[in-house]
Amino acid sequence: MALGRSRGGLSTKLHAACTDERTGVSFELSGGERHDATGFEPVWEGIEAVILPKANRTESIHYDTEKYKMREKVERLFNKLKQFRRIATRYEKLSRTFMAFVHLVAT
Repeated sequence: MALGRSRGGLSTKLHAACTDERTGVSFELSGGERHDATGFEPVWEGIEAVILPKANRTESIHYDTEKYKMREKVERLFNKLKQFRRIATRYEKLSRTFMAFVHLVAT
C-alpha cells in the first residue's frame, strides 16, 4: 500500500525522475517512514548524480553547474503535482490508484 506510519500519521514518499518540469520519466512510491534510498534504485537508472559541495569544504569537488541547475525542474514537477489536492493529500488507500492519478497529472 506504500503507506508508512511516522510521527505525523500515515504518509507516503513519491520519488521521481524527470527531464523537465512537465515530463516525469519515472515515479516510485514508498512508505513515509522508509529511507529515501529505498526508492532511489528504480529511479536512478540512466541518471548522473550532480551534488553541490558544501561551501566550507576544504577540498573542492568538481560538479557540472549546468546540470545542477536542472534540479529546479524536479522541484517544479513536484509543485505541479501538488497543485492537485488529491495528490497533495493522498485520498486513495491503494497505491495503484494513487499512482494512476500521479501519472494522469504528470501527463
